[in-house]
Amino acid sequence: SRGNPGPAGAGVVFCDERGGPLAEAYSYLGETTNNVAEYKALLLGLETARKDGGRHVRFHCDSELLARQLQGRYKVRSPNLKGLYQKAQQLISQLDSFQVEHVYRDKNSKADELANRAIDDVNR
Repeated sequence: SRGNPGPAGAGVVFCDERGGPLAEAYSYLGETTNNVAEYKALLLGLETARKDGGRHVRFHCDSELLARQLQGRYKVRSPNLKGLYQKAQQLISQLDSFQVEHVYRDKNSKADELANRAIDDVNR
């Protein structure tokens, strides 16, 4: 999001097991916080993967909070995130395998670019 809260977008890049690009998805989220936007990006990725028949998902995100919560290392305390976390867990339970990794923002630049495109497209 641009500001916290602020106008937000979600961007997801789908890659094969070698890191080659397969597809992308992005969505405008309206006014929300950075943490909610991260969870909405996760949900966008999980829902798209499920729709496209994905059964094994490795999710890389630049939100340490989101990664640690999904790994069970941090508790989900925020009421704004609890419902999103539960929805994510429901979608994850339908997969054969799921992993989440925290990566630094420079390793997630394409997803960030897509999230910004979602915001820019609405403001044109």
